[in-house]
Amino acid sequence: MNALLALSRLIDAINTAVGRAVTWLTLIVVLVSAGNAVVRKVFNTSSNAWLELQWYLFGALFLLAAGYTLLRNEHVRVDVLSSRLSRRTQLYIEIFGVVFFLMPACLLILWLSWPMFMDSYLTNEQSSNPGGLVRWPVKLLIPVGFALLVLAGLSHLIKCVGFLMGRCADPGARDEGLSAEEALAQEIAEEARQREARAAGLPDVDPHAVDQRDGKGR
Repeated sequence: MNALLALSRLIDAINTAVGRAVTWLTLIVVLVSAGNAVVRKVFNTSSNAWLELQWYLFGALFLLAAGYTLLRNEHVRVDVLSSRLSRRTQLYIEIFGVVFFLMPACLLILWLSWPMFMDSYLTNEQSSNPGGLVRWPVKLLIPVGFALLVLAGLSHLIKCVGFLMGRCADPGARDEGLSAEEALAQEIAEEARQREARAAGLPDVDPHAVDQRDGKGR
């Protein structure tokens, strides 16, 4: 089990490095997209190469960061039923889902996408749009992205089994507070409270100051 946990840590390190690198693509996509819009509106012209680069980068964001997203437990989950079960039962469900759904689907897409990429690479496939880009780099994103997701699924499986055996921490535990969805819900609720306070003629209250006073009072 120690060797498997070491493999899991290596996979997590790879997906973390890729995920952090890919986050910079968001800035590049915004700059390219804004540049395309400005050039089109101001100079009444456009470039198929720059438009396709925007699409390529947008696809890379989702495909290359899929494994990192699974590592951070940020994929969309519908836990209406499983959230009522014990943590051990939830992990058994996680293991079942990884083995019989996640891994087979990802491996199938990986297997089907590789010949498509190789055919595009060997023929040096070009865009059908005038002045467009070569196609094989974007097709390579599919097998690479799903390979990273397969690795992330394998790491998650190892950690689930390891936790059930008492050999590692809970892979579903969050170590940085609220999730993105929970933080957004909290922000929306706080804005609603502020609007109600203003409507009632009450002064706005800084929620962070309230939290600090509550902490001192306790």
